[in-house]
Parts: sequence; structure tokens; C-alpha cells
Amino acid sequence: MHPARILTKAGLPFVPAALLLLPVLAPAPGETQEPGEFERQRRTMVRDQIVATGIEDTATIRAMSVVPRHEFVPARYRGEAYADHPVPIGYGQTISQPYIVAFMTEVLRPRAGMKVLEVGTGSGYQAAVLAEIGLEVYTIEIFRALADAARDRLRRLRYGSAEVRHGDGFFGWPEEAPFDAIIVTAAAGFIPPPLLEQLKPGGRLVIPVGSVYGVQNLVLVDKGEDGKPRTRTLLPVRFVPLLRGLR
Repeated sequence: MHPARILTKAGLPFVPAALLLLPVLAPAPGETQEPGEFERQRRTMVRDQIVATGIEDTATIRAMSVVPRHEFVPARYRGEAYADHPVPIGYGQTISQPYIVAFMTEVLRPRAGMKVLEVGTGSGYQAAVLAEIGLEVYTIEIFRALADAARDRLRRLRYGSAEVRHGDGFFGWPEEAPFDAIIVTAAAGFIPPPLLEQLKPGGRLVIPVGSVYGVQNLVLVDKGEDGKPRTRTLLPVRFVPLLRGLR
């Protein structure tokens, strides 16, 4: 990995605020590039942004090599789908840059059959990567339009093991708890207590913690078999804020 690199989901100067509010993710009436070109870009992304930066988990690398990232960005940005930066998807949200998706996935130590909660569905890309590995995914999105679009997209792409809910992710998904792992893709001022409660003993939670206007760090929580959480900071990041109240 690049220890000096600040990994981002949103908030970078090159993403104009107006672009973040665009309507999102209607299927393109026609591809601007041939499918083979997207495959080439995906291979290059995995080689240069994933493997070369230190990601070693074979399941994560394989999933990133297979999931068609260009299907999870608005049609007008498909040419940027495999670039080394986040891409706006509307409503002030983004699809995270490829490396941060891979890094957070690897940190969970994913294996087929795990039950995972994701807070912050966005376009559904992170959920698709987890589902491709063979995880049972429950993902929550606060914006109804994004949740509905992600649900349709995941079904269309045959990631049926990912279930999408429109809801406030702060409270998790208690009916489906406990979870083997939890991944949060928006920055919180503190780790939501309901998420800690819904994490199995022996499970892992990864979450960006900090202010959207200040320092954020990606934090890993290991919940011991005794139920006690142990936290450590992994690296600096910049994410959109974890919002409250349905949108």
C-alpha cells in the first residue's frame, strides 16, 4: 500500500459540487467503449492500483477482477470507472476509488459464507465485490433513490446474495444480526453502538471515523470472543459523512 496516500470516497477538489447532485445511474443507451476495453481497463486497475499497492488477499483480487465497475457509475462517467479516484454517483455520494474498496474488503478477511453488514450502499459496488467473494451481504442506504437503483442493479448483475434496505445505517440491521463482519463506507464521529452490538464475537468492523471537515482515519474494530472491542487506526482517509434520517 502507499502509506502516504490519503484514500478518498468523496470531497476531493476535482469533483465539482454540482456534479455530485446529478441524477444517477440510469442505464446507458449505448456504451461509449467496447466491453473488451472495459475488461482491459479492469485488468490494468487490478494490476496497478490493487496488486502493486500491496493487496494480497486472493479472494479480494479475484472479485475486483470480475465485478464490472463501469456498471456502477453514471453513464457519463463510465470512461472514468477504473481510474484511481472516486466517481460521483449523485446525491452528494460517490463510488470509492478502487484501492479503498479492495483495502477495506481485505481487512474484513472475507471468506465464502460469511454474513456481512454494509452501511452505505451507494451504487452497490462494494456489496457486489463482497457478494462475488461468496458473502451473504445486507446493505443499507439512506437515500431511497440510491437504494432502489442499487437493488435493481445487483439483481440485474446476478448478485442475489446482496439484500438492500432503505434505512438509517446508524442502527444497523438488528433482525439479521449478529454479523461476522461490518463495513461502513461513510465517516462517523464515533463508532455507532448498535453496530458494535450487532457484531459477532470474533468479528471485525471497519469504519472511517472523524469529521468530514477535518481528520478522518480508517479504524478497525476486532471484537474478542469475550465480547470486548479492540480498536486500531489503519490509515488516513476522506469519506462522505454518515448521514442520519431517511432521505
